[in-house]
Amino acid sequence: MWRTVEAGMSAAKQWPTHGSLPRILRRLTPFSYGQAGDGRERALARYVLANTPPGDLDAAIAAIDRFAYRNARLINIGEEKGAILDAAVRAARPARLLELGTYCGYSALRIARVMPPGAHLYSIERGAANARVAARIWRHAGVTDRVHGLVGTLDDGGATLGRLRGPVAGGLDFVFIDHGKDEYLSDLRLILGERWLHPGSVVVADNIEYPGAPAYRDYMRRHEGTLWSTVEHPTHVEYQSELRDLVFESTYLG
Repeated sequence: MWRTVEAGMSAAKQWPTHGSLPRILRRLTPFSYGQAGDGRERALARYVLANTPPGDLDAAIAAIDRFAYRNARLINIGEEKGAILDAAVRAARPARLLELGTYCGYSALRIARVMPPGAHLYSIERGAANARVAARIWRHAGVTDRVHGLVGTLDDGGATLGRLRGPVAGGLDFVFIDHGKDEYLSDLRLILGERWLHPGSVVVADNIEYPGAPAYRDYMRRHEGTLWSTVEHPTHVEYQSELRDLVFESTYLG
């Protein structure tokens, strides 16, 4: 049975929390499907369910942050950058949202907490194991009426795009990108090709500086003032204050 730190387990014996991000990132090969490979994602789901009351969205978010600080480093957006995401969603007031990269469902919880009533978020995750973790946490937090998970990728030959065409036929007001860094630009171009964005649609992208999405960064800077208007938010990599990062908040100009 999983026991939390509060119950006496020394998580540091199993998963170092400090200085471990580069090692985690090295594990995330195209064939790891976003899993660190040591069980931390499944342990996170058990931790959230054991330590938060059902239906308490704020408590679920806080529990994930606590687990990431005390038990095992996670690669979700985290508290500092999460506040940037929160502010962007509040300002956009989107009705239809798309997330690329569910991981364990943390950013979807943050988005669900601040998006307007009646809004719907569609979250795409390559790895079925991560999608199952996220689904458990979402059910427990009580957001499955407005957060919908799909296993797949936008470049899987049209299967995932086809599943999205009905739900987002009216277009997307907000996109959050936080998956494979070399897929940022190609997937954005697939979204543009579907004509899902309209003038005023907002695209937020994490990890522009570390581990880095240079093609996406260069594209946004090259098209600044013509196709896009971008605010570059200096920040830090999730759950630490040493490694610097950038979050791009880009408004589509059409």
